[in-house]
Amino acid sequence: MGLDKLKPAKGSKHRKKIVGRGVGSGHGRTSTRGCKGQKSRSGDGSKKIGFEGGQTPVFRRIPKRGFSNRFCREYEIVNVDKLNKFETGAEITPALLKEAGFVAKTKLVKILGAGDVKKSFTVKATAFSKSALDKIKAAGGKTEIVK
Repeated sequence: MGLDKLKPAKGSKHRKKIVGRGVGSGHGRTSTRGCKGQKSRSGDGSKKIGFEGGQTPVFRRIPKRGFSNRFCREYEIVNVDKLNKFETGAEITPALLKEAGFVAKTKLVKILGAGDVKKSFTVKATAFSKSALDKIKAAGGKTEIVK
């Protein structure tokens, strides 16, 4: 077998439909586009996203309110009273808090000061409130900010 004998598999190649070559061809006159309308015109077939046929689109009808700060940092919060679940002297990290089910993600964790701390441990988190820092230090623990 030589390269000159190679052929594509039967049925894998299709002849391109030729339109607009007269009525006798079967694809003349309107060239398979039907009659009139947007899709029969050249270059007008596609519409913009949200186009509603000339009616005012829904995104222009509804009121726009508020502001979304794209530099906002959303923290997962944990109160200090929940930290009592861990053993004395433990090193509490965002990964450990996720494992315990206190946070859903380990990205940004902030410790807040609601409740009391009864044990001393090392807490590593992205941020701490002032009251949380005071309560952890008063119980003999340490705090460390991780990025």
